Amino acid sequence: MLEELLKEIHAGGTLETRALAARLGTSPQLVEAMLEHLQRIGMIQPYVNCGEGCQGCSLQETCGGRNGNSVRLWQGKSKTDA
Repeated sequence: MLEELLKEIHAGGTLETRALAARLGTSPQLVEAMLEHLQRIGMIQPYVNCGEGCQGCSLQETCGGRNGNSVRLWQGKSKTDA
């Protein structure tokens, strides 16, 4: 399931935890745990951590953060990032 999650992240786009969980057929809590694990082992990195709103953010139309939600976006690390 970790490989499937990585494929979703590398495919791009903006997917929130519930959407990822639905695509993978699991719970949002398990997706969060997998994301944290993948970050700890250096496979992904946070892209944006929205906590102050969306003023000036180029992703505001796609991430859902404009509704006041705290959104975390992830991106796969390339070999040059390691």
